[in-house]
Amino acid sequence: MLVPVLLFILGLVLLIKGGDWFVDGASGIAHRFRLPEILIGATVVSIGTTLPEVMVSSQAALSGHGEIAYGNAVGSVICNAALIAAITCAVRPQPVDRKSMKTPVIWFFSAAVLYAAAAYFYRFTRAVGLLFLAMFVAYMIVTVRQAFAEKRALEEEESTGSTRIEIVSEESEEPEEKPAVLDKILPDGPLKDVILLIVGAVLIAIGADLLVDNGTLIAKALGVPESVIALTFVALGTSLPELVTAITSLVKGHSSLSLGNVIGANLFNIVLVCGTAMTLNPFELPVEKTIGGMNASLLVDLPVMFAVMLILSIPSLRKGKITRAQGIALLAIYAAFVTFQFFG
Repeated sequence: MLVPVLLFILGLVLLIKGGDWFVDGASGIAHRFRLPEILIGATVVSIGTTLPEVMVSSQAALSGHGEIAYGNAVGSVICNAALIAAITCAVRPQPVDRKSMKTPVIWFFSAAVLYAAAAYFYRFTRAVGLLFLAMFVAYMIVTVRQAFAEKRALEEEESTGSTRIEIVSEESEEPEEKPAVLDKILPDGPLKDVILLIVGAVLIAIGADLLVDNGTLIAKALGVPESVIALTFVALGTSLPELVTAITSLVKGHSSLSLGNVIGANLFNIVLVCGTAMTLNPFELPVEKTIGGMNASLLVDLPVMFAVMLILSIPSLRKGKITRAQGIALLAIYAAFVTFQFFG
């Protein structure tokens, strides 16, 4: 039992460090090509921090553990909204840009409704997976077009002498420091960024494999359903890059994690993470936990996913700000959700 636990922890460490290096390398390359910073935050960084979920769910689906693929995606959405974003809301409430937040909110709930429909009909098929991947591509196209449109608007303002408004992503406010160990080996430059990108991707793949294999062994040894492990430990583990980013921004005194980026990451958890897993190997809705003879996933997991996202996004869109009350309410829901998974 000790060996699987240690390997499970090693898998989490590799996922976190791999995601960190991947984002560093990808962001460095993007900056060298002088891409808009808002574009980097909305695409490269968001995809990079979602890679752990993609790899874990894909490995789980291919190995026949659909419960982990399902639980990791849904659990990550709940964790991102009710723990990560909730911490930033509770510690440092802030105004939000309703215009930039509106698009990811609409896309998320559109994808979530389709996902819930597939779950209630027990049909996580390859066709559904391909539909989600098509939605991911469409969303990226819309985001890229909006980013370049905003860049053109800023350039026009600058050319006419208007006051320049700096629009940057939370992740891009300051260049991220490269790992000290690589600073001693390689000089800062394109080669270093490429190596970070490749090494980060390899670490993510290895970490995901260790996480899935040993998470399954631990679940069986403890008699805990695999879906519960995925909804809690695995989901939290693959969401750690987002959690570290949020806490770091608070410690350094920067503005808290962008609400729009959190919602965008949750959209990726459905359309990219689940879409990839379903396309590689369709799976069934887990039925390991029931309430009154009915599937707990349908009665608890999916409703909680919708509830936390509604609490996070709707008041913010209406008032143009996030409040401490939202953060406290979301944290209470997350605590109750985890308690139910293990003791309900």
